[in-house]
Amino acid sequence: MSEKIKEALNQAIARELTAITQYMWHNVMATGMESLKIKEIFRNISITEMKHAEAFAKRLNYLGGVPTIKPNPIKVGGNLEKMIRDDLELEEGAVEMYNKHIKICIEENDYVTRRIYEEVLADEEEHLHTWNSLLSK
Repeated sequence: MSEKIKEALNQAIARELTAITQYMWHNVMATGMESLKIKEIFRNISITEMKHAEAFAKRLNYLGGVPTIKPNPIKVGGNLEKMIRDDLELEEGAVEMYNKHIKICIEENDYVTRRIYEEVLADEEEHLHTWNSLLSK
């Protein structure tokens, strides 16, 4: 299978590992009057990101690649608004990356990997909407 696809999948796994940790630590560290509701959002999205990492890793393993265990840089801490802004930035990067990876899948005629990316992309766009909505309050 295409080395471009394998490399893209490992980039996606690294991003998802970053998201898992960042969201979980934000869940743990969030404080303030509005934090109870938002802590649950952090936790739930962390679990969703874990499922994304698993889907990408399973596909990469199937294609003969070795899934990375190294996340990208993780941003944690600060007040609740900073955490949300950091998570919004993370999701924006994921949407941009996954759109590029979908194009690679099309070029390489890998429709199964493309479908995985499209399903994950839908979740990432929903996460973007969540953070944008909270910041516009």
